[in-house]
Amino acid sequence: MPKVTPITQFSISPQPPHELLQGKRHLTAKEVYVLIQNRNISSDPDWQNIYVSDTPGEFCADQIVQSEFSGWVVLGVIRPVTLKFHDLELKSGIYRSVLRNVSTGDDCVLHNVSYLNNYRLGDRVMLFNIQEMSCTNHSKFGEGILKDGEPEANRLWIGVGNENEERGILPFTSMIPADAYIWSRYREDSKLMERLIELTESGNDGQTNTYGIVEDDAVIKNCTLLKDAKIGKCAYVKGAFKLKNITMLSSEDEPSQIGEGVELVNGIMGYGSHVFYQAVAVRFVIGRNCHLKYGGRLLNSVLGDNSTVSCCELLNNLIFPFHEQHHNSSFLIAATVMGQSNIASAATIGSNHNSRSPDGEMIAGRGFWPGLCSDFKYDSKFASFVLVSKGSYQNELNISYPFSLVAPSGEDGAVHIIPGYWFIYNMFAIVRNKYKFKKRDRRAVKVQHIETDPLAPDSIQEVMLSLDRLIELTSRYLKMNDAGINESTEYNPSPEILERFRKRTASSQNESECLKAAKDYLHQNKLTKFSVIDDRCQKKYGARIYKIAQGYTEYRRIVKYFAVDSIMAWVRMNGRETLTTEGIDEICRIPLYTQWSNVGGQVMPDGQLEVLFNGIKDRKINDWNQVHAFYDGVQERYSDYKARYSIHLLEKLYDRSISDFTPDIFDDMANDVLDVSNHMLSSSFSSREKDYTDFFRTVTFRNKEEMEAVLGKIEDSSFLQELKVTTAEFNGNVEKLFSTLRKDR
Repeated sequence: MPKVTPITQFSISPQPPHELLQGKRHLTAKEVYVLIQNRNISSDPDWQNIYVSDTPGEFCADQIVQSEFSGWVVLGVIRPVTLKFHDLELKSGIYRSVLRNVSTGDDCVLHNVSYLNNYRLGDRVMLFNIQEMSCTNHSKFGEGILKDGEPEANRLWIGVGNENEERGILPFTSMIPADAYIWSRYREDSKLMERLIELTESGNDGQTNTYGIVEDDAVIKNCTLLKDAKIGKCAYVKGAFKLKNITMLSSEDEPSQIGEGVELVNGIMGYGSHVFYQAVAVRFVIGRNCHLKYGGRLLNSVLGDNSTVSCCELLNNLIFPFHEQHHNSSFLIAATVMGQSNIASAATIGSNHNSRSPDGEMIAGRGFWPGLCSDFKYDSKFASFVLVSKGSYQNELNISYPFSLVAPSGEDGAVHIIPGYWFIYNMFAIVRNKYKFKKRDRRAVKVQHIETDPLAPDSIQEVMLSLDRLIELTSRYLKMNDAGINESTEYNPSPEILERFRKRTASSQNESECLKAAKDYLHQNKLTKFSVIDDRCQKKYGARIYKIAQGYTEYRRIVKYFAVDSIMAWVRMNGRETLTTEGIDEICRIPLYTQWSNVGGQVMPDGQLEVLFNGIKDRKINDWNQVHAFYDGVQERYSDYKARYSIHLLEKLYDRSISDFTPDIFDDMANDVLDVSNHMLSSSFSSREKDYTDFFRTVTFRNKEEMEAVLGKIEDSSFLQELKVTTAEFNGNVEKLFSTLRKDR
């Protein structure tokens, strides 16, 4: 058991750090007399361990009452002022408190601080009713660094993405999800892994002279234990149960708060974040503008900016920005979830020990949305914006179709998938996502770049892969016998077209000709409805893919929309109205990247990641600030890279160089884009109108007036009115974009 060691009651006081003594002096005999009369005690019988301001009128001994001082104590200005924060109003000074090796800033309030050891307080700090607040000399404040003489085993690792912690990362104060992503995913590069540790250690002097910090205007009240905690400016901590080895980042523009019953151990809390109501976090990094509350448990995880988590359990996760999970019956374990996600109640998503060790994982792209009472078998992977219907999924999944709907298995055991479901049935959600996430981003400082548009290179590259896969599945369909065709066909308005392409496929000389026939069939029979099994989407039984022709058509249209939108943005950025031959030549000189990654919320080319990794390994990049500067540089060229990628996409869709595009192709492209744009507007209005016209949505209201009082009037929707204006502007720009090229060709 630990041994209590007695020490001499009046030991010689150590000298405070020299930098704290500027403008300070010892107490006068009169001041010592006043302190003794106020029932104060010092470990130094001569009171030489206390230093106060040497400016006349800036030290009022009457405002120190019934307190105890040991080691050294350096006090800032103490004068007759009152500090107020919300309903807490206290006179500055030190009352019924115990201080050891402490410095305070000006006009601080310390009331009923039972034990304060090895801390430095900023100006106007309020400490009220605290049982213990101390700092060891080797504290790391939640960072994964080591002090001199410490063994490697003392490092603080966060085991994201996998329960065996083989994707472990070292937390540091400025960590963003992009940093955690590159650290956790590229594990095969041992040299990169070593250098990332060195980057984290950059600036660490290793000395064991650490002290706790509470910055200006912070308020801490009614707390049990704060140990090895660094509290930022304007932070508010009330009723916390245990804060140990943490950094609480906070500023005047982005104040952070910790509330009642909270336990935070070994981690870093981001600017503007709030942790309330018995929430627990252990080994964590919480991003900017996050909310963890109502008993939520965040363990061994990184939570991206602008996320809200309450009631539920999250263990061993890497979660990108804009994650929503609110329900006591949901948990998320051993997952990498790439943002803009929403985990429904009773969704039980976790490694279920498929092997002899708990090493199962899940990766979900942006916009992952599992329905109520969903559970999955690991390992599983989901493309961007996959909507999963409620159900128990008994086999491993690999859902490669973005913007799709996934439903539970049928009689044959195959899960059901509708590719491009969002575009066919739920375009309103696509449009709303683009707007709502930008409005919910309340970060004053945006270190982590976040792509909020559902249509971005990461999702579009998945669309392109899905187009190829749908062509391949259509080729299988055309090769079926009559019985297979009849079983797989739901609706075919043109049987003669089907028979013609079946014969063409049968007479094809090679696989390339078969695929060409399948592609032509999809173009010429867009209304047909048939389904085919895709064996890559689910282990053992595969998945039945429905509405292949409709999904194929919508995928192509959305790629054109993205490409035209990206090119149009590039044109505007360069101060032009139309795309010209010279403009195309200029875009084509930009490096072409066809593979993209969602890096913590920022979409960037894989080629640029390689440049970053080489820079780190070659020691051209030596700390995380330089890594973040690299992210900034990539973001500055994002519009250029997207424009070049867009030219590449259009050339693939039309099977020719853009220099060979005819006016008819530009017209076809513009018409498809305008159709998508108008569909976005009309579907957004129609979706909202259902709230007013659908019978079952009106049954809870006594009359129309009550309904409008609760829901508001549709014409008052700021989102819809804004969408109406932006759609008209977008459509006008589309009409202008290719006008010069049409004339030239």
